[in-house]
Amino acid sequence: MAIVVRIDVELARRKMSVGEFAEQVGLTPANVAVLKNGRAKAVRFATLEAMCRVLECQPGDLLEYVPDESLVQR
Repeated sequence: MAIVVRIDVELARRKMSVGEFAEQVGLTPANVAVLKNGRAKAVRFATLEAMCRVLECQPGDLLEYVPDESLVQR
C-alpha cells in the first residue's frame, strides 16, 4: 500500500484509547480499526478534519505516502 496510516502513533503520543478517539471523532471503534489497519478505501475530509482536531495534528501526521517498490524500480 502506498499510503501509510499513522493514527496509532498519534494515539500513543497522547495516551488516548481507540474508544475515546472514536467517540470524540464520531466514528465507531470498528471504523477506526479499519482506518488504523490501512483497509479503508477513502477518508472523508470531514472525518480527517475531526481526527486532526481531536489529535491536535496535521493531516500529514496521520497519512504518509510511501512509494511501492514496484513503482520505484521502473
